[in-house]
Amino acid sequence: MEKKQEIAASAGEKAPEQHAIDVVPYEHGDAKGPVLDAGADVEKERLAVVEEPQKKKSTRVAALDAFRGLTIVVMILVDDAGGVYERIDHSPWDGCTLADFVMPFFLFIVGVAIAFAMKRVPKKREAVKKVIVRTLKMLFWGILLQGGYSHAPDDLAYGVDMKVIRWCGILQRIALVYFVVALIEVFTIKVRPTTVQPGPYAIFNAYRWQWLGGFIVLVIYMVTVYSVYVPDWSYVYHLEGDIDDGKLFTVQCGVRGHVDPACNAVGYVDRMVWGINHLYTQPVWIRTKECTFSSPEMGKLRDDAPAWCRAPFEPEGLLSSIASILSGIIGIHYGHVLIHFKTHKERLKHWLSMGFSLLLLGILLHFTKAIPINKQLYSLSYVCFTGGAAGIILSAFYMLIDVWGLRIPFLFLEWIGKNAMLVFVLGAQGIFAGFVNGWYYGSEDNNLVNWIQQHVFINVWHSVRLGSLLYVIFGEILFWGVVSGILHKLGIYWKL
Repeated sequence: MEKKQEIAASAGEKAPEQHAIDVVPYEHGDAKGPVLDAGADVEKERLAVVEEPQKKKSTRVAALDAFRGLTIVVMILVDDAGGVYERIDHSPWDGCTLADFVMPFFLFIVGVAIAFAMKRVPKKREAVKKVIVRTLKMLFWGILLQGGYSHAPDDLAYGVDMKVIRWCGILQRIALVYFVVALIEVFTIKVRPTTVQPGPYAIFNAYRWQWLGGFIVLVIYMVTVYSVYVPDWSYVYHLEGDIDDGKLFTVQCGVRGHVDPACNAVGYVDRMVWGINHLYTQPVWIRTKECTFSSPEMGKLRDDAPAWCRAPFEPEGLLSSIASILSGIIGIHYGHVLIHFKTHKERLKHWLSMGFSLLLLGILLHFTKAIPINKQLYSLSYVCFTGGAAGIILSAFYMLIDVWGLRIPFLFLEWIGKNAMLVFVLGAQGIFAGFVNGWYYGSEDNNLVNWIQQHVFINVWHSVRLGSLLYVIFGEILFWGVVSGILHKLGIYWKL
């Protein structure tokens, strides 16, 4: 999602026994942005001391790059193949699919990166300034890429009507999480320990201010969702050529505490803050069983479909983005564990126990129907379920790559992870494909990208679904893996 927004580890003095991270010294100002940035300044980033202290040997924690790379790969897969394999696309409402792991995984690794970037803060004012500037950069790129200005790759036109510009998006959410979590880390520098005493809960107590911030976020979210009154609301449907184009629809609500598509407080807050014309116009809830008999896949709208089926809804809205700060808090905790815990066994024991605990809590909340797992609302159960999954996968990567040394099979993920912002902008957002499509022959549809997809994949396999999937795997994911590898060898990284 954004430029290598991952953050390089900052320098720190090594406590003789408790510190588990040996970081190459550099100033805080050299630290990179959040999640997508990691990868540049290779020698300066996330270095973990091996378990034998007498050797004083350091190696890069490659699992973090691989995790970020995996998230980018899954994002490209679900975005570009989800249209033909809709069961891997976002869940229409309650539930969790492959696509629903992407956002919380990004926010999780943002948190991990912040723990390293803010390990030392020599000048608090300068650190705050850099956090603000980096946040503004992410907001700019987010609005540029997802606000409606760019129509790549299918439409070669550029520009957006400010009456309908979309203010929210992926990078905007990451910017908010980065801003809040990074500032908490900066302003608590004087109360943070240089060492953590033994004990299963000592690390939580040492960083209690971060968890207090998470608790405040949770209270704000839960109180708003379950106490705010949601009145009836209306919208005008716009789709050129549709029989209902320009028709006014009214959604009946007048309730509190509902978490259904029509009358939840998350959507109500966005309609009040941003205005209904500035929300995402193609929400996934149109694939719910209330809207189509083909659910969870896209299909013909039911004759008795409720009025809200074609209404706009912002999946990266204000209230749900506030809740997403919790994913960053979980991530920064994993970063703190990596910094303070000395051995592989200690780290993995804490990571896995917390990961499975969060995972089981999310499942319990969902299947008891107390709080359903819901990405669109960014529910508490969704935070726990995806946060636990992120912790378990990071632990698995850490064990395979950094402990057992099985690095070669995951190199392409590392390369993509080190240049995540570049792959996000040029690949996932279709900017590179849009550039290639601009060189067409006769008509805009007659371009190299469409020719390769049609003749090399779809026609060969005689299947639109399989051909499209193979194109995404080989024509996009493998392609960007090779490009990222070349750039890595050349020492080129794109960061905010």
